[in-house]
Amino acid sequence: MLFRRLLFRRSLDWLRDRKRNRKWNPSLAAGRRGEDLAHRYLQRQGYIVVARNYRLGSGEGEADIVAWEGETLAIVEVKSRTTGDYGPPERAIGPEKLAHMRRVAREFAARNGTSWEQVRFDIVAVLLTAPPQISLYRGV
Repeated sequence: MLFRRLLFRRSLDWLRDRKRNRKWNPSLAAGRRGEDLAHRYLQRQGYIVVARNYRLGSGEGEADIVAWEGETLAIVEVKSRTTGDYGPPERAIGPEKLAHMRRVAREFAARNGTSWEQVRFDIVAVLLTAPPQISLYRGV
């Protein structure tokens, strides 16, 4: 039963990815594929995903994934690359992106009554190789 469910999910992922590749530019399609893989990876790690692509009303920030890991609210940035030729994906996150993540975290925590001490920032780096390589960095 578990094998069938896994095979079914992978088939749906493959179909979704094919459709995106036809309609979107390759960079957007690869990014979304990386987010899908990161979402599943985090669920297997015990995270409870509560939002994807959460945007501030002002448009000044966006979190790829917002999830709970136990009592900790994780604001997760996903970086995907098709190859590692230009360095690991996580190196693409700079001070400006971290500032956007902090803004998103403050708003999301305030809306949900979560104290700042419960908030953590994580990064999931995805190399879209065969098979994909996924790395999780907690508390960056």
